[in-house]
Amino acid sequence: MLDEAREAPEAVARQLREDGERWRAFGERLRQQPPTALLTIARGSSDHAAHYAAYLVMARLGRLVTSMPMSLITLYQSEIRCQGLASFAFSQSGQSPDLVGPTQYFRQCDAITCAFVNVPDSPLGRAAEWLFPLHAGQEQSVAATKSFIAQLVSGARLVTAWQDDATLASALRQLPQALERASQADWSPALDALREADRLFVIGRGLGLPVALEAALKFKETCGIQAEAFSGAEVQHGPMRLIEEGYPLLVFAPRGPAQAGLLELAQAMRARGARVLLAAPSGTPDANLPLVESSVPELDPVCAIQSFYPMVEALARARGNDPDRPPHLQKVTKTS
Repeated sequence: MLDEAREAPEAVARQLREDGERWRAFGERLRQQPPTALLTIARGSSDHAAHYAAYLVMARLGRLVTSMPMSLITLYQSEIRCQGLASFAFSQSGQSPDLVGPTQYFRQCDAITCAFVNVPDSPLGRAAEWLFPLHAGQEQSVAATKSFIAQLVSGARLVTAWQDDATLASALRQLPQALERASQADWSPALDALREADRLFVIGRGLGLPVALEAALKFKETCGIQAEAFSGAEVQHGPMRLIEEGYPLLVFAPRGPAQAGLLELAQAMRARGARVLLAAPSGTPDANLPLVESSVPELDPVCAIQSFYPMVEALARARGNDPDRPPHLQKVTKTS
């Protein structure tokens, strides 16, 4: 897991070198015939990456994106209306029937179908009209790292191509260097804070929420910690009841419109007695986990998860777990 996490900057650089002409053609297709309905198809870590892509599309393009309940197709055989529809499937292996089935259905109904997948010659890769390989290389660890980061980048490339945005394109070209710095960030304070933890909240908002969701999943997978991810707004409702003296929270507060509210939340939770790990850019008051900044705030969450992965791998080992072989899990899960 650690080796593959550290390979992410090169995996991203490799992806950015490939498929440029196809991305340009896809962006032109979306601009000439804009879809009227958009949805994502994904499970697990890939669904968190899809969440990031969806938020970026909604924020920058003003188009609503739905997360597809795949069972509507695979179990209920619902006849989804496909006129003007575009579907975006995210997967590491491309093997799961509940991603392949809906993609095949939508393509047969003349929707735009797109797959971001690490194994191009997979059932999902063959099902979609538009295939964009992640180029992350083979990933053996059960806990996905570099393939997740590659999927985040694919979501950013989707928006870049659709908007034909030179600024975001330039920022993506510089992202591998930022990821290299992020992989070396010192997140050791989290090891002491979480070595004995059995539960925690992971907080984010906006483009940072998908990273919080991914971090919570990795705490479960590799460390056996009951971690729950919440929006900085949602946690202030019912979940607030659980936060008491010493309760651990990891707050992701990268740059952007959501940052101020997350910093206020972190401060309020400290005052309540919670043990707050605040991931924020260097110089932020009370930040104890440094976040590396990219060229644009929209890509900062990608750097944040790059810094998180080595820490959670080390935490798993400190707790006596093998993060490469978590019990009861396997690399490819085929659900329908």
